[in-house]
Amino acid sequence: MGTAIQVDLWADTATQAQDAVNAVMAEMHRIDRAMSPHRPDSELSRINRDAAHTAVPLSPEMERLIEHALAFSEMSDGAFDISYAAAGQLYDYRAGVAPDASTLRTACALVNHRQLLLDQQAGTLRFGQPGMRIDLGGFAKGHAVDRACRILQRLGIRHAMVAAGGDSRLLGDKRGRPWNMAIRDPRRPGEVVAVLPLQDVSVSTSGDYERYFERDGVRHHHVLNPRTGESPRSLHSVTILAEDGLTSEALSKTVFVLGLHRGMALIESLPGVDAVVVDAEGALHFSSGLSGHGV
Repeated sequence: MGTAIQVDLWADTATQAQDAVNAVMAEMHRIDRAMSPHRPDSELSRINRDAAHTAVPLSPEMERLIEHALAFSEMSDGAFDISYAAAGQLYDYRAGVAPDASTLRTACALVNHRQLLLDQQAGTLRFGQPGMRIDLGGFAKGHAVDRACRILQRLGIRHAMVAAGGDSRLLGDKRGRPWNMAIRDPRRPGEVVAVLPLQDVSVSTSGDYERYFERDGVRHHHVLNPRTGESPRSLHSVTILAEDGLTSEALSKTVFVLGLHRGMALIESLPGVDAVVVDAEGALHFSSGLSGHGV
C-alpha cells in the first residue's frame, strides 16, 4: 500500500505477540495484492482493465467496499468519488508531474460515481463510460487496519494499535492509560498542534504534506477534488475520529475537499464522528464532540 505498517500490542507470551504481528502483516499483504493499482494481477487492475467492456465479477470484499464508496459519494454530494482515478493517474508526485488544463478537463469528464454500475444481485461492476478508472486509495488503508484489528481480537489481543500511514485503529486503551495520538503541525516538521487521549477508536489524518510537489508556487498534493482534478488548498490537514477506519479515512478525504464549513457541518451531522482541522492560515478547529481536547 506504499506506506509503513506499525503494530503495537500486548500479549501473554512473546510467541503469541509474534504470531499476532505476523497475522497482521499477512493480511496487509493480502489486501495490497487485491487492491493495488500498481499490480497488474490485482483485482482492482482487472476491474480497471475490463469494466468498460463487460460486467466484471467482484469478490465479496470488493463488492462491499464499492458499496461503501458509493454511499460516501452520495452522502458527500460527490466530494468522495473513487472514479477520481481518471484524473489522479495523470499526476506523478515523485517526478513532480501535473497534467495541463486541457488534459485535466478531459479526464474529469470521466469522473462520475453514478457511472459506476454496481449490480449487487449479480455481484458485478461495469463502467458506464470508456476510460473510467477507480482507485481505493481513499479508504483502503482504513479498511486494512479494520481487518487487522479484527484478526487481533480473534487471537485474544485486547490492547493494540495498528497504523498504516496516517490511518490508525486503537483496540482498548494502553493498559490503564489512553493512547496519546499527536496531530502533526502541517508546516513545522517534528512539531504537533494537538494531542488527543483516545481509546477504542479509529483515527485518520489527511495532510497536504504527505505526497506533494510544488510548481510555480502551487502545492499539488495527493488529495484531489473529484470535480476539478486539482488539490484543495483551503486546508492543510484533516483528522477524523470514527468507529472504524474505513469511515475515518474516507471522511478525512471528504472534509478536505468540502472545506472547513461544509466539511464540519457534515461531521456534526454524523453520530460518533469528530474532526480536527488545520486551515490554510494554520488555525486549529475542533468539532463539538472534542471541545476541551488537545494541547
